[in-house]
Amino acid sequence: MLPVIARRLKEARLRAGISQKSLGILVGIDEFTSSARVNHYERGRHTPDFLLLEKFAKALDVPTEFFYARDDDTAEMILLYFDLSKKQKKQALSSIKKLGETKQQMRKKKVARI
Repeated sequence: MLPVIARRLKEARLRAGISQKSLGILVGIDEFTSSARVNHYERGRHTPDFLLLEKFAKALDVPTEFFYARDDDTAEMILLYFDLSKKQKKQALSSIKKLGETKQQMRKKKVARI
């Protein structure tokens, strides 16, 4: 199984519709080695350092955190949240907090019964 960073990098690049070579050039990798280097990152042979991941994120218009999302639902939530306005982000966080409070209340009731 591919490392999470490798999977997310390839997913983001394909979503952006650009080639490995183009992505490499966009982030400052030498044009003669860019395709091979990005290919190695996507196959998990090598792992880009954090600074390079930030460059990939900017070039692919995704948040850096996306590359670390282990499951697909979390990755999708990160992308959706990233695209929201500041006001919408506050509303989303408020809704999630309410959901979390409800779950915490249910746990407390369960523990109280025991």
